Amino acid sequence: MLIDTHCHLYDEAFRSDFEEVLSRARDAGMEACILPGIDRSCHDDLLAVADALPGFAFPCIGLHPTSVGEDWQEELDFVRNHVNDRKFHAIGEIGLDEYWSKDFVEQQIRVLEEQIALAASLDLPVIIHLREATGDFFRVLEDLRGVAFRGVMHAWSGSYETYRRLLGYADFKFGIGGVVTYKNAGVAVALEKMSLDDVVVETDCPWLTPVPFRGRRNEPAYVRLVAEKIAQIKGLPLAEVAAATTANARRLFQL
Repeated sequence: MLIDTHCHLYDEAFRSDFEEVLSRARDAGMEACILPGIDRSCHDDLLAVADALPGFAFPCIGLHPTSVGEDWQEELDFVRNHVNDRKFHAIGEIGLDEYWSKDFVEQQIRVLEEQIALAASLDLPVIIHLREATGDFFRVLEDLRGVAFRGVMHAWSGSYETYRRLLGYADFKFGIGGVVTYKNAGVAVALEKMSLDDVVVETDCPWLTPVPFRGRRNEPAYVRLVAEKIAQIKGLPLAEVAAATTANARRLFQL
């Protein structure tokens, strides 16, 4: 049994064949998924999916870095004002993204720090999105020394050295997704030395589709392809990878 720890099942990409997507996920051995928040615009759709699939789809709330713009304060207030509306399983997807734009980097940093502090105060994990901003992220971690928090580095593709460095700041798990199946993927090299105790599996569907379906819509069932690739890289049975990553996900998200 597998848990997809990063699944945008509420995305419009699944509107036309939602039930079929869900059936394929269950057939592939997926027993649960984590629904990361992005901003106000997707919140109602996310909750609708969580309510329709109790015990299977677990909701989160957070402000994604690419949604940090002119109205960042209102978006952050939305998270603060609604985080206690129900049982959320993480603050996320939050983080830093300097790939798409650097116009609001300072605001992204402030929003990230405040959301990590919020998560720590509520004993919730964080889901971290990090793209082209590793230096600033480590500066945030230095600023938050003394704040005890846990979370997952979503769509992990970093080096073994960066993995080890991050573990010195917080109790992190590392979300391995479809990128690990790509030819010459650096994360595959790092994964050989990473502890399975630190790994969870994810799809980030409908994006980052694994081989052999790369270029098409990603979907939750493909989390099995990710787990199979991890098993191949680490020379372990699929059942062992599934059991370990599922246990890691259950502990992290308090499922």
